[in-house]
Amino acid sequence: MKTAIDLISNGNLLVIGRLVDASNATLLAHVEDSDPKFQVIYKPIAGERPLWDFPDGDLASREYAAYLLSNLAGFDLVPLTLLREGPFGFGMVQQWIDIDESVDVVEFGQSDNEQLRKLALFDAIINNTDRKFGHLLIDSTGVLKGCDHGVCFHAEDKLRTVIWQFAGQPFNKKEIDLLKNVADIDLTKIFAKYLTEDEVQALRGRVEILQAEAIFPLPSTAWPAVPWPPV
Repeated sequence: MKTAIDLISNGNLLVIGRLVDASNATLLAHVEDSDPKFQVIYKPIAGERPLWDFPDGDLASREYAAYLLSNLAGFDLVPLTLLREGPFGFGMVQQWIDIDESVDVVEFGQSDNEQLRKLALFDAIINNTDRKFGHLLIDSTGVLKGCDHGVCFHAEDKLRTVIWQFAGQPFNKKEIDLLKNVADIDLTKIFAKYLTEDEVQALRGRVEILQAEAIFPLPSTAWPAVPWPPV
């Protein structure tokens, strides 16, 4: 049986729909001849809308960079994501997560769940400008994943999230270890293809600050701290 990496890397993608609420082209597809049908989200670069505050690079590369950091540092928060050619050109392909529809993501997103603490730390590291409740994916086993990381890694502080309930709390040992995992990565070597030099330096600087302060960051008073709409 082919692995998920094999299917996403080499499978022929058949687009079957579009997520209409997304501001950029976000297509639902499945891998041809997979049984059962292996579904993915496909975001072609050609379907991206230019953003004035993210003028460099492309959103697909930022999505992939978020997956790389999550995977390499042991967060395991981002679904399997790759960059590849697709029916509408080069872009990001990410494994579809079947969510538990019975979970109220707004209620869950305001809880003290340990997985949310880890996601809040992850967002602080990648400087996520758009963590909404709708970006929380909880499957039938209760495992949390996060999606939509195209507007992350900005060189300027722009953290906007709905997960502020841990602000000011000290990191526990697991979180301190996760930060060390990121600090131990050769960030320039890994991310030079996907982020600008300034963004990589800012990523390194955020990790150093988080390690030194050892607490979850507080909401900024200089810019909106919550994305709108929040869902």
